[in-house]
Amino acid sequence: MDRPPSVDVLARRLAGEIDLPHPLLVDAARAAIAAGDPDSAGERARATSRMLLTRVVNATGVVLHTNLGRAPLEVTAPARPSTVEFDLATGRRGSRHRGAAALVSRLVGAEAALVVNNNAAAVLLVVAALAAGREVAVSRGESVEIGGSFRVPEVMAQGGARLVDVGTTNRTRLEDYRRAVDTPGADIAFTLKVHPSNYRVDGFVESVPVSRLATLTVPVVADLGSGLLDAACPWLPGGPPAWLGDEPAARQTLEAGAGLVTFSTDKLLGGPQGGIIAGRADLVATCARHPLARALRPGGLVLGALESTLLAYLRRDAHVAIPFWRLTQTPVADLERRARAVVAATGRGEVIATTALPGAGSAPGVGLASMGIAIPGDLSAGLRASDPPVIARVRDEITVLDLRSVEPDDDRHVVEAVRGLV
Repeated sequence: MDRPPSVDVLARRLAGEIDLPHPLLVDAARAAIAAGDPDSAGERARATSRMLLTRVVNATGVVLHTNLGRAPLEVTAPARPSTVEFDLATGRRGSRHRGAAALVSRLVGAEAALVVNNNAAAVLLVVAALAAGREVAVSRGESVEIGGSFRVPEVMAQGGARLVDVGTTNRTRLEDYRRAVDTPGADIAFTLKVHPSNYRVDGFVESVPVSRLATLTVPVVADLGSGLLDAACPWLPGGPPAWLGDEPAARQTLEAGAGLVTFSTDKLLGGPQGGIIAGRADLVATCARHPLARALRPGGLVLGALESTLLAYLRRDAHVAIPFWRLTQTPVADLERRARAVVAATGRGEVIATTALPGAGSAPGVGLASMGIAIPGDLSAGLRASDPPVIARVRDEITVLDLRSVEPDDDRHVVEAVRGLV
């Protein structure tokens, strides 16, 4: 019986194949030898590599794919310190809530803004800062769960507030809110308007717009979720696309009378993961003073990436500078031309019309006309094994590579991945 190779020899052999630090290659080699299967060391090491963040080609047609990091974003920064909390004018400690927050305020017409690490954090901080020990009125039709077990009732409980349900699941009127606010002994801190960002309720329904809620004696907080800055989309040469539909925007919601809006920065805004609280200066200041604000604050890398994204909106070149808008605005004719080129280069599949999605709960129920390549069979595992991995969707045993979510420069990777399929 042959003796197995030593752990060190096997690990050094792997070093020429797999780009991992030596200690991790040693772990893979040791585990393979212990299992009596030294030949599995390479696959064990590759499994470790795949466990780490890996850049992929998103050919699912879901542009903001939550499992793939939502908004695609290129970030570069020199390896030097930055003025995260340093004031160049005074030479003293500054606030990390100035730069990006000021840009957000300018873009949405808010008195002030605050950046936290995601929109769930923004809602939690607003509840904790403004309503701890008090009550928040929410329509029963908006007391929802929105991804990752983010449930409005549980957020209220964690923020120390008491949820007051108003109206019914399908119909809520202004009088329902007024009754909750004016009930003797009630202590409503604000009304919360939750945008149904990942579901639709149709039929015999009624809800109260922010403009009417603003007539009550308590502030309105609108959780917009998706992060559309301005319904007019002044950064798009052709104005707002039809697929945005009735998606609420921060600027118009504040103009309608909301005291605060909260939204994500990695959805329709197209930036890094983060959350925004914007609106009345006094309410934002109260949130900023709360102890949770420090726990939920973003770091310098996120703030830098967010500032770069926001500056593109102010330059009015977001349609080319921000990948999300660039991908969603690509003409269908261009996608068809690219799809035909992929089929010609690989000799596999056929060009088909598809329906892509904005994704991440943005514009629910709305599709984007797109084009892709359909190949018989479930080839998803083979595509994922390519370098870089290509992520496709499979339906009815047909693999579809939707080019709406693929950058043109990545078409070559799609070609290589399809060619490499067995």
